[in-house]
Amino acid sequence: MRLFIACAFSALIVLASPFMGQLQSLLRSSVSTRTYVLLLGGVVIGSIAAAAAAAFIRIKGHRGKRVAAMAVAIGLGLAYTTNMSTGDATIDAVERVHFIEYGLIAVLFYRVWRRAGDPSTMVLPLLCGFIVGTLDEWLQWFIPYRVGEMHDVFLNLTALVCGVLFGIALEPPPSFSLRSHGPSTARVGLAAAMTVVVFAAFVSSVHLGYTHVVDGIGQFQSHHTIEELNRLQADRTVRWQTQPPVGIRRLSREDQYLDEGLWHVRERNLRWDEGDVSAAWQENLILERFFTPVLDSPTYAAKDGTRWPAEHRADAETRKTPMMTPFVSAAAPRTIYTWPKVVYWSVVGAIALLLLVPGTVVRIRPAAA
Repeated sequence: MRLFIACAFSALIVLASPFMGQLQSLLRSSVSTRTYVLLLGGVVIGSIAAAAAAAFIRIKGHRGKRVAAMAVAIGLGLAYTTNMSTGDATIDAVERVHFIEYGLIAVLFYRVWRRAGDPSTMVLPLLCGFIVGTLDEWLQWFIPYRVGEMHDVFLNLTALVCGVLFGIALEPPPSFSLRSHGPSTARVGLAAAMTVVVFAAFVSSVHLGYTHVVDGIGQFQSHHTIEELNRLQADRTVRWQTQPPVGIRRLSREDQYLDEGLWHVRERNLRWDEGDVSAAWQENLILERFFTPVLDSPTYAAKDGTRWPAEHRADAETRKTPMMTPFVSAAAPRTIYTWPKVVYWSVVGAIALLLLVPGTVVRIRPAAA
């Protein structure tokens, strides 16, 4: 039952992420930014205060150590969220709500294996919670207006550590040994292998791609090959004549081709505003070569398209200066690794198999005996 509750709550958090974006937008449009931040801050502070009060009521024996563990959990959470603050009060407020959610996930999974009496008591909740956090961010990668990032996955991991510490303070294991028992070794190996595969799939979707060097244009990064970009450009040119990406529903599939085109639009406009005409010109060349539908079609980002007017383009061509080094686009908002996918997945598979070996050996030995 405890495992079912932990899994059900985790599934709720993951599946609710698209709706949370809608809820946040509705709330932000209904109240001022200050009120929005105060409301989320009140949820966070209230949750921590309620959890701390409940813990103090339940803590009886070994009070000093358990209160210390709870203080470390709260202090670590406060220190991490403060040091990793983005400076944007609305974003920071939302991330702190996520921190509370994943702290609770860790407590729920900790209760499942509390009686294991070995390191799996702490390791398994972290691994399961990490899988949940990765799936949460991975789903957001496919949803418009949401962003799935590795930074948030590790923010969730810190929340999980704090949650496990809080769970220990709330309800310590009845016994504990640093030596892992056979069934626990198998469970940890399986969970670790699943964690590696799920996280690798997330990285493959969000962070693996290609670096393209095009004569006369320069270098840029993409999740697509040149052939794929050409094919997507032809497809969107036809499709967007009748179905332009204007009113994109929040609960729909993210168009990564459109997203990449808008990377270059934003970078082009930023460079132009900064007075770097040459870089803006090169970004515009990338758009003209690979993202013409983004330039010419109405989108949710620009109802009249994003193509430069003829006089603007002529002015930029006149004012640009030769670059001393080949142009390298900085449009990609996150790191894109160009690792060969065959090699990448071969390494991932080997690591997952190695993690499964100890548990397999443990299961075979009793049968052999």
